[in-house]
Amino acid sequence: MKVLIIEDDPTLGKNISEALMAEKLNTESVYDGLLAERILKKNDFDCIVMDINLPGKSGFDLCKDFRRYNTSTPVIMLTAFGELEDKVQGFDCGADDYLTKPFYMRELILRINSLIRRNKQSNAATANDSILVADDITLNDAQKKVFRQGQEISLTPREYQILWRLMEKKGELISKADLIKEIWGSSFGANTNTIEVYVNFLRNKLDKPYAKNTIKTKVGYGYYLDVK
Repeated sequence: MKVLIIEDDPTLGKNISEALMAEKLNTESVYDGLLAERILKKNDFDCIVMDINLPGKSGFDLCKDFRRYNTSTPVIMLTAFGELEDKVQGFDCGADDYLTKPFYMRELILRINSLIRRNKQSNAATANDSILVADDITLNDAQKKVFRQGQEISLTPREYQILWRLMEKKGELISKADLIKEIWGSSFGANTNTIEVYVNFLRNKLDKPYAKNTIKTKVGYGYYLDVK
């Protein structure tokens, strides 16, 4: 397994690299956002650890552009800030997880291993069932594309994962807690407000432009797709 560490603090970058190598993970380190962008286009990694405040190109912009051509490689963002707005922005750019400095190296390692494991499971599932259909919505998991009434809808990775889970359940009710655990992982300290924000993003793209109300809420529990 190979992990790319994008961190402009040389000491922290070195500490992360040593901790991961001690866990038998191969690492490559880079300290600049523009250089990291070139490396990401040329090489494949199993996970990326990315600081937000980078010289050359911010982590937000770097992650957003990376997701234009790679929607599967897990990305963990590091930041000195812990506000919900920063987390939402990071996730909206395509990050899979989020750690606020300072953090324990053991927690970072656990999250990396969890993301790599879930990514492998997701890839295996995709090979078995790549097309999902609900009403006039079509989700092509092999291509990571969503269509409604024949029109392609651009979703962030988080929005896509939520929709995939709702479509895979074929109208069954899914609790907020289960969605958070399945999509963000049990190690992520998300709350119900986090999932509400993303469901609202998804509704604005999937339902509102088509005068639909497909994503339903059962107050106090969770969400389901109202499909015929």
